[in-house]
Amino acid sequence: MRIALVQLTSSRSVEDNLALVRARTAEAARRHADVVVFPEATMRAFGHSLTEIAEPLDGPWAQAVRAAADDAGVVVVVGMFTPGEGGTVRNTLLVHGRGVEAHYDKIHLYDAFGFLESDTVTAGKEPVTFTAGGVTFGLATCYDVRFPDLFTSTADDGAQVQIVCASWGPGPGKAEQWDLLVRARAVDSTCFVVAVGQSDPEAAGVDAKHGAPTGIGRSAVVNPFGHLLERAGSGPETLYVDLDVAQVAKAREALPVLANRVRL
Repeated sequence: MRIALVQLTSSRSVEDNLALVRARTAEAARRHADVVVFPEATMRAFGHSLTEIAEPLDGPWAQAVRAAADDAGVVVVVGMFTPGEGGTVRNTLLVHGRGVEAHYDKIHLYDAFGFLESDTVTAGKEPVTFTAGGVTFGLATCYDVRFPDLFTSTADDGAQVQIVCASWGPGPGKAEQWDLLVRARAVDSTCFVVAVGQSDPEAAGVDAKHGAPTGIGRSAVVNPFGHLLERAGSGPETLYVDLDVAQVAKAREALPVLANRVRL
């Protein structure tokens, strides 16, 4: 299973961001990727109005992403915004391609470090997995990575690979926390973790709103024992990784934390 992790900095323009999705998806297909993962908020960067661009899952932006995935013959996972309750939006991951159709609404909202995502976003309620090419994936978005129960829940539902799409806010200690958390969630769930973040706007040459969680890069791939396999820098880039999911069963035999845990 070859995964492409597309680290980019999205902008205010949904059209420009869609063009990036199309181009990077086609490029990843040429590199023989099976699954192409984009960050949270690929549709529009944080710091701009989300309600004015949020659309249903059958809206034009989502349909264009589906067309790009189908044209390339890959599964695409991409962060977008769908209508929420009371004038809010949902922070949604759209999954499409190779007969797969799924979506995940971010459960844990980022009410931390002075940012109140719950002011503008309706929280999701259900963990989500999908299966492609015989591999089962769990889905998580950014702040979710601080909550181990989501990852053990999707592992209980069969996940062998955990996808984390993020727009990780900068700040003192935040990079170290990101690095630690993506490795910890791999060990908690004895899964591979594929964590794809927005790149640093400064490194990407993109203007960003001050105070918005606009990304630090450092996308990463971690194996089920928590060993770092790949890590991106701060700027835009695409990582390619070939995952041997048979390692998951071997890890769970050697380290059966899912089977041994006691629910208190």
